[in-house]
Amino acid sequence: MDVIGVSEVAAHTGATVPAAVPDTLEVGPDVVIDSRLATPGALFVALPGEQVDGHDFLAAAHARGAVAALVTRASAEPMLAELVVPDPAQALADLAAGVVRTLRGLDVVGITGSSGKTSTKDLLAQILEAHAPTVAPQGSFNNEIGVPLTALRADSSTRFLVSEMGARGRGHIAWLCDLVAPRVGVVVNVGSAHLGEFGSVAGIVAAKGELVEALPADGWAVLNADDLNVAGMADRTSARLAWFSVDRRPDRHGDLAVWAGDPTATAERYAFTLHVAPAGTSAAQVPVRLALTGRHHVANAVAAAAAAFALGVPLETIGEALTTAGPRSRWRMEITERADGVLIVNDSYNANPDSMRAALATAAGLLADRRRTAPGARLFAVLGDMLELGSAAPAEHAALGALAARSGVGTLIAVGGHADEVVSGAVAGGVDAVRIEVREQAVPLLADLQAGDIVLLKASRGVGLDTVATALLEASC
Repeated sequence: MDVIGVSEVAAHTGATVPAAVPDTLEVGPDVVIDSRLATPGALFVALPGEQVDGHDFLAAAHARGAVAALVTRASAEPMLAELVVPDPAQALADLAAGVVRTLRGLDVVGITGSSGKTSTKDLLAQILEAHAPTVAPQGSFNNEIGVPLTALRADSSTRFLVSEMGARGRGHIAWLCDLVAPRVGVVVNVGSAHLGEFGSVAGIVAAKGELVEALPADGWAVLNADDLNVAGMADRTSARLAWFSVDRRPDRHGDLAVWAGDPTATAERYAFTLHVAPAGTSAAQVPVRLALTGRHHVANAVAAAAAAFALGVPLETIGEALTTAGPRSRWRMEITERADGVLIVNDSYNANPDSMRAALATAAGLLADRRRTAPGARLFAVLGDMLELGSAAPAEHAALGALAARSGVGTLIAVGGHADEVVSGAVAGGVDAVRIEVREQAVPLLADLQAGDIVLLKASRGVGLDTVATALLEASC
């Protein structure tokens, strides 16, 4: 945010400025919840927690230059300008909402979806940055803390704010939209992620669609024409409709159509022709060659392109930015070749049935490519639980094992509470599969890897397979 007076912070948050704090005190530009990230002038938000209480770090924040803090209780001898509020997390959100609404000329883009929203966010950010000053989340800052923290990085020079929006229940995305007021909303897809929390796909559709419901009439709803659940959201918005699709022109009525024509791959890196057709005009096109790995990134790229074009970014800029865009968020199809020629595919940040299918399809493509020069190349998979699937979890994990078998996995290592179902599905498909009790046991089972082999690691974040990827990379040093 721009540097503002402490009284303005108080006005946004409903706090009272202590009498001992001078009216001339200025706060910003940084707002932090981690005292280690405090900078001169920063506002520190002392979030209470079950294990760590931000109030215990007020002195540390002060030592790094913070000048004010949002707290629930005042210190006996405050070192900072302590603004007492009932709920620091809500005050953080209120501050973000207030600051965003003071920024003239700012366009906010909200992005949601069951899978791929972080990658789409990263691609869109790199397109928009090539056109004008842009703020976007780091990693997956997509909840009630991450969204306001990201919004508070915007200042009067910012032209675009990209806001990734996750949901754990009905009303969450609507609440986030009230906070940042998006003018463009992108719904990447609807799958079965978080099925256990929503109870049904219909519940997920209802929650994700809150984004398009919040858009103004002069805004844009950017919708996946290939996903029937997303396409049905068109009736829930008054905004203009921008449709995106892969392989063909969207056949739905709207104000903008964007699609990828003739995607072709080399080592699972896709090139395609990006077509853009505003209603009533002929299509323009530009070539794109993605540096990211996996066919699923084609849809992510087209979604990002549609949002950027709706925001006025020239088509040539979009094509160039997509071609040069690289990965920004860790452990998402992070591919590293060891010195011994073994390929480690670390896609361990998160997992659901849709992203598992995408990861296995990508690994299968990589295997086919490597076998052209190394005919004996093998595909190993270390797969862990897909969390938050509720009653669908046993069947989905058995289906995962069967899919791994069909995808060319030669050896499967499963870990987690549903490892037995994964192993059962894989063994039924003719794959050598084993269950391990803890993730560290995977490393010795992969001690005999050979040049050309591929190891895919994927599970929900709570399984922590990134540590296995690190150990496998260190094993060749």
